[in-house]
Amino acid sequence: MATADARERLRERPIGATILLTIVGYVLVIGTFVADVPIYPDLTNAQVNLFTHAIAVINAVTTVLLVAGWYWIRAGDVDKHRAAMTGAFATILLFLVVYLIRVGGGGTKEFVGPSPEYELYLVMLAVHIVLSIVAVPVVLYALILGLTHSPSELRETIHARIGRIAAGSWILSLVLGIVTYLMLNHIYGYEFAMLVPLL
Repeated sequence: MATADARERLRERPIGATILLTIVGYVLVIGTFVADVPIYPDLTNAQVNLFTHAIAVINAVTTVLLVAGWYWIRAGDVDKHRAAMTGAFATILLFLVVYLIRVGGGGTKEFVGPSPEYELYLVMLAVHIVLSIVAVPVVLYALILGLTHSPSELRETIHARIGRIAAGSWILSLVLGIVTYLMLNHIYGYEFAMLVPLL
């Protein structure tokens, strides 16, 4: 009963729910970067590396699920599309947990490589970050619509249009994240840098 009530509230207020969930996500990430909140374990450099590799695997799985979901909706298989997109959202939530623990508990890595590769890395990383930030509300809105409406009802919403934007920006962001991961960890090199909180 409570689940049905929550679903109905989401259905009636998808924009409000999107705004609320977006703010919560932004606060978690920004809070980890700017505040010294003692909720994260101190990680060794080896653990930071392990979390970094786990993030890359999660991003690769998420990318595969998104591409499969895109394929299945174009093939008219709504059930597989919904399962793939819900799975992609679940893996991105896992990413968020692993990412926050890694950053909050072990700092970051800085790219060590020659020019112009360094500049290329920075541009790709910047585009990845911007797309990640921008994609959050778009992805959430598309997901909320998709989970609270039947396929026939979705035809009367902007789910398909917003979903194309969400999936496209999300896939590009993930691919750029994977490429920068490869450049940083396997092609060139890095140095560990501790995160210095601003507060």
